[in-house]
Amino acid sequence: MTLAARMLYNILLPVFCLIAGPGWILRMARRGGLGPRLWERLGCYDRPPEFESSGGVYVHAVSVGEVMMALKLIDAWRRHDPEEQFVLAATTSTGFQLAEAKVPEGVRVIYSPVDFPILIGRLIRRFEPRLIVLVDSELWPNLLFAAERRQIPVALINARLSPRSARRYARFKAVTGPMLGRLKLVCAQAGEHAELWREIGVRRDAVEVTGSVKFDADETGAGTKREEFAAMLKAFGGGRPIVLGASTHAGEEAMVARAVRTVPGALAVVLPRHAERRHEVKRDLEQAGFEVVLRSGFRKPEEASGAVFVVDSTGELRDWTAHADVVVIGKSLLGMGGQNPAEAIEAKVPVVCGRSMGNFEPLISQLRAAEAVRTVDDETALGEAIGDVLGHARLRTEMIRDADRILRTHNGATARTLVLLLGLAPR
Repeated sequence: MTLAARMLYNILLPVFCLIAGPGWILRMARRGGLGPRLWERLGCYDRPPEFESSGGVYVHAVSVGEVMMALKLIDAWRRHDPEEQFVLAATTSTGFQLAEAKVPEGVRVIYSPVDFPILIGRLIRRFEPRLIVLVDSELWPNLLFAAERRQIPVALINARLSPRSARRYARFKAVTGPMLGRLKLVCAQAGEHAELWREIGVRRDAVEVTGSVKFDADETGAGTKREEFAAMLKAFGGGRPIVLGASTHAGEEAMVARAVRTVPGALAVVLPRHAERRHEVKRDLEQAGFEVVLRSGFRKPEEASGAVFVVDSTGELRDWTAHADVVVIGKSLLGMGGQNPAEAIEAKVPVVCGRSMGNFEPLISQLRAAEAVRTVDDETALGEAIGDVLGHARLRTEMIRDADRILRTHNGATARTLVLLLGLAPR
């Protein structure tokens, strides 16, 4: 980024924060994220600088998905070098809460500061990282500039780039090219992503294809069935096939429930992407004629055949998936971009999704080409697809087999990424 462009960015960013701030604070309040730690976004920390560990690795993640990848990388790194120091910075309240709940002992969790030069300078002086790792295409101009001034290498891992985003970068290459040129390492999910990063300004020798840390089953594995979950599901009637709407967005819960209602005996279980939407979800489902049972206040349904189970929790999706017979991917039916299908594939559960799965290219295209997922356009087709998958054992077996084969191409991505990061900034 040129000096003029960086000056313009630093003028416009405070204006944007003032305009967007009230809405952002409201969302944080709904998600239970308001608290004293939130001042870390303005560079105010809860301990003196002399009590911070320095010289470690600063990992920047945005929300839940990126934090999960960061935790997977940190776990692998700690197994290689138990003495390594980490600071894990999350942007959203849900990401921060997950990081605090799941982080290994000794890893410092903070809110990432707003990308103002004075706050980024304070951050770097406090933690003095020797390496900065950005997760999943999250690029902050002032953070990159400050790192270059202090000769701190910056790596981007699990990097993806759609052709549309690449065209936008290319249109402003004179401005964005110098910023992208500061990246010392880009770990791309696939070859097509790697070539796009090179075309928009990243040094060719800085780009490596590693696969996706998110889809690396070597480091996570499938979820585990829990007796507590099984008991809750049994309250709706034993032996019913479970259709899980995973990480659903507004309107999708009722759509999934209505589609499942057309499949005799099937039970609709929906897990909203944001648990704080529980009351909105409950209202929508009741208006659609369903009895609603919330996981947070579980009770036995009055009429099991007309009930929907809403799992209003965070961090449990992987284990609920292990109990499912079919998974419907949220944000793909009415939303944009889709949610992660890998957890269902790892659990050997067939996947049904909508057309909008662009956030998971090229994986979703590979799955569709192999007919390893079912793709639907509307509610009627969704009900038919669920019925087909549940009603044909051979179809389920083939979908599970082919999806597993494709997902396994990403196995080892975390280890490959770690080797490159260790070479970039050895301790």
